[in-house]
Amino acid sequence: MTGPYRLVRRVAPVVTAAALVTAALLFALGQPPLLRWLPHPDVAGMHVDFDTFWHSARALVEHGPGSSTIYDTGARLHNLNPPLLAVLLAPLGVLDALTGYRILTVCSVLLVLGSVAATCRELRLGRTWTLVGIGAVLASSPLHGTLLLGQIYPLLLAGITAGWIAERRGRPVLAAILYGVTVAVKPSLAPLLLLAAAQRRWRPFLVGICSAAVATLTGVAVAGWPTAWQWWTMALAEPVGPTPDNASLPGLALRWGLPAVVGTVVGAALLIGTLAHYARRTARHGIVSAAGTDPGGTAPFAVLATGLLAAPISWHNYLLLLWPGLLALVASARPGDTRRRVVGAVFALAVIPVSWVDLWADGNPLSPVGRALYTAVLLAAWWALLRPATGPAPPGPGIEGGARPGMAREPMRPGV
Repeated sequence: MTGPYRLVRRVAPVVTAAALVTAALLFALGQPPLLRWLPHPDVAGMHVDFDTFWHSARALVEHGPGSSTIYDTGARLHNLNPPLLAVLLAPLGVLDALTGYRILTVCSVLLVLGSVAATCRELRLGRTWTLVGIGAVLASSPLHGTLLLGQIYPLLLAGITAGWIAERRGRPVLAAILYGVTVAVKPSLAPLLLLAAAQRRWRPFLVGICSAAVATLTGVAVAGWPTAWQWWTMALAEPVGPTPDNASLPGLALRWGLPAVVGTVVGAALLIGTLAHYARRTARHGIVSAAGTDPGGTAPFAVLATGLLAAPISWHNYLLLLWPGLLALVASARPGDTRRRVVGAVFALAVIPVSWVDLWADGNPLSPVGRALYTAVLLAAWWALLRPATGPAPPGPGIEGGARPGMAREPMRPGV
């Protein structure tokens, strides 16, 4: 066990305990929990992201397909999502805003629970870690913020989880389609499609790109072709968010008084380095040796993490998307392994509520460190996801005592 791993092994339990104590104190002494405001009827004032999505969907419903402008709705915030999202949410646009928000909230909880439960079942995690995974996501600040704002991260989580499960079950083309459609809904996740190219799996790569393009063009065709240009210009004009809950490296750079481009360059370097890492593994183990090129099945989530780090805006709620990868990391490691301790620390840190940011005022010499919390959590998740244990894949559905299709066996390395 090398020096850095020894340090992480010792520090992770301390971080876990400190995070849980901090979360408890903030819940007891800080601002009211976000969940308290879920029933609030003021959609425009409290559930601002859904209000933006609903106005776009409403415009599409009222003016008809191909004839509406979905970005000039008078909503409080700009809708920075592609037209496809308005098409998907059109059924909620038929309803009043409050009813639509409540329906989305229920669906979001079901999607998150279903995605985490499906992940645990696929990994054949024991009861303890299944309960930890589900309990941690239910207690997490990213989920609470997502539900309060009325965001679409649960929909993205479901798409990514479905694609990841399809990949594990030997259906890479279906996985590519699911990934492509998910990227079409949230283009900032596009780095996910580059993994197949790094692994020299050209058919899934092309299918993923084509699926994203077709889904995007379908949304544009339904919403109206002028919406493509409107969305594109608004998305490019949106500045980097310097607020502490923006976990991206460009956002961190601004909070530290540096140009945002510094964070962008560092994030791009992490993304390129991560893809190069998997390209080297592919060159060493071969294209079909999935257990060698992607031990533990965490590669998509490691790439996702670097994409989030490099993006101009990655609210800490995006951490939800890495939950299946973190659970896969648990499944790939032995009990007591450093990786499991890191996952436990990440889960605990995710419980810290957003009232954390109120502790770090301008002028406080510790504020630069405190305001880096969410970026540090994302970096820790990326670092851990990049280093799963290697070993025989657990038996898949319908395959007794053997690896899933495409999963080669490797000798188990000692836990670190």
